[in-house]
Amino acid sequence: MKELISVTEDLIALVEKMMGEYKRRRETGEKGDFYKEVKPFADEVKDRNDKWKELSLSWIETERPKYLHPPQVLNTYDNIEMLSVHCFFPESSYNRFISHHQSVRYVLQTILDNLSDETDE
Repeated sequence: MKELISVTEDLIALVEKMMGEYKRRRETGEKGDFYKEVKPFADEVKDRNDKWKELSLSWIETERPKYLHPPQVLNTYDNIEMLSVHCFFPESSYNRFISHHQSVRYVLQTILDNLSDETDE
C-alpha cells in the first residue's frame, strides 16, 4: 500500500508538470522535440503509470473502496498516457486537455484520500 501511495504521488507530480508544460507551450506556440523531449518524458510517465495501474487494480480488488472502480483506473491510465504526449503540443484542444487533467487529478487524489484514511485506521 505504501508503494501505491508513493506511485500515486509521483503521478500527481508528473501530471502537474504536464499542465505546466502545456500552458508554457500554449504561450510560446513552441512544439516539443519528439526525440529530445516528448518520448523521454512519455517513457518516464509510462513506467510510473504502468506500475500505478497494476497496484491500483489490485488494491481496488482487495479493498473494494467506495466510489472507485476498475474502469476509472483504466480510463485514468489512458488519459495520463494521452496527456504525457499532448502537453508538448500547443495545438492540442485546450478544453479537452483541461477536462482530462481534472479527471486524472480527481481519481489520483481520491485514491490517495482513500489510502490515507486506511492508514489512519
